[in-house]
Amino acid sequence: MKIRAAVLRKRGLPRPYDRTHPLEVSELTLDEPRPGELLVRIVAAGLCHSDLSVINGSRPRPVPMAIGHEAAGIVEQVGDSVEDTAVGDHVVLTFVPSCGICSECASGQPAMCRRGAAANTEGRLLRGGRRLHAGNQDIHHHLGVSAFAEYTVVDRRSAIVIDKRTPLETAALFGCAVLTGVGAVLNTGAVRTGESVAVVGLGGVGLAAILGAFATGAHPIIAVDPVESKRRLALDLGATAAVHPDDAEEAVRDLAEGGVNCALDAAGHPTALKAAYVLTARGGRTVAIGLPHPSVEISLSVTQIVAEGRTLVGSYMGSSAPQRDVPRYVALWQAGRLPVTKLHGPVVDTLGLERINEAMECLASGETVRQLIRP
Repeated sequence: MKIRAAVLRKRGLPRPYDRTHPLEVSELTLDEPRPGELLVRIVAAGLCHSDLSVINGSRPRPVPMAIGHEAAGIVEQVGDSVEDTAVGDHVVLTFVPSCGICSECASGQPAMCRRGAAANTEGRLLRGGRRLHAGNQDIHHHLGVSAFAEYTVVDRRSAIVIDKRTPLETAALFGCAVLTGVGAVLNTGAVRTGESVAVVGLGGVGLAAILGAFATGAHPIIAVDPVESKRRLALDLGATAAVHPDDAEEAVRDLAEGGVNCALDAAGHPTALKAAYVLTARGGRTVAIGLPHPSVEISLSVTQIVAEGRTLVGSYMGSSAPQRDVPRYVALWQAGRLPVTKLHGPVVDTLGLERINEAMECLASGETVRQLIRP
């Protein structure tokens, strides 16, 4: 079938993206789903810094690539051997397809699936090959999803069936922002009721972490970001205090003497990670969520880590098991415990694909939280 999709053909073009147009809306040919795969009509897709990282070259991926990884849609066709999904099902798409049989999956860490990671790195689907083509040229898949498109073919293990009562514009955010941010608090950080939390960086993932901390009963919750509008939103989502990075240490001294039990870096910048580490108490946990350029390194005192019993841990996809966690988080949203709709930035209309570069520039500017594309 013929579809329209946003394709990255060259990495590293300069900003502003609404002028340099790194993404090209192209007509592509999309193959039918093979055994174990689904054809999904994309209803809504969120713009995430992981998309931006491919565009600016921080996360090197093969090109040409159809971009986008946070989305929700409706199943239009089911490949052979798929028995637990039907046409008409509503699904959230997730960016690590877990094979279920590697040692990581078998040990309960599907976000670490080695086969899924290999497929994502190579720009193919989990079962091999590519389903997108421009003439005789194959187009690579972005994280097994390629969501900035009218339709996509994904592996069944990239899709989580959800309650149809959930608006798909809201459901899209569960595929990355919520899965990663809430998961980093509940799974990686293992935050317990009454523990203190700081979140450095208030993009979609950082604000989702605020939601997760509030839902689990953490207190105090200190939000840190240079953008005032994001700090205001963090307070609306349940943060006890929201401060500029320059004021973070003072706020922690006032609200959590000795530091917080768990500090999370959701900015993906070495300065933010160091700030989160400084805000962490003796015996506490520092969680790194953001993804900087692979060349970025930081230096920390090993003596301090050992003598103060500190933990520094990475959190990819919120250390989540998507098939388990997405339905749980949707249920929390339905119960009013995760007001995810407050994360919505401006919703781009049905001509959204034509405005994808404009939306990417808004994301790069740091002023938006979560924009949605409706192809």
